[in-house]
Amino acid sequence: QAQLVESGGGLVQAGASVRLSCAASGDTFSNYIMGWFRQAPGKEREFVATISTRGGSTFYADSVKGRFTISRDNAKNTLYLQMNSLKPEDTAVYYCVAKTPSVGWPATSRTAYDYWGQGTQVTVSS
Repeated sequence: QAQLVESGGGLVQAGASVRLSCAASGDTFSNYIMGWFRQAPGKEREFVATISTRGGSTFYADSVKGRFTISRDNAKNTLYLQMNSLKPEDTAVYYCVAKTPSVGWPATSRTAYDYWGQGTQVTVSS
């Protein structure tokens, strides 16, 4: 069973960059497909990005494509989300997620993921 802990959130101005990290423990990190979701105030939790077990494949929501980059370091059991050119609409709590591999790539539904972190707040001011 995986435990996930996010870090790196904070308050930034529009146009800035932030890198989120997710430290995983409790199981073999490289066994899991990893991803990020986010939830803005008053909105549904939405998919942001996902990455395959070895990092060879990635997939992004249209709203972040070209600005965000998901990556992983299996030797460090850590997932990253590099967020560039941030916009006020990126303000949300960002969640690290994990799932065991199965048919169907990419998995963009929240119900597809087995494990969730506690979330880290990112606030982008205009």
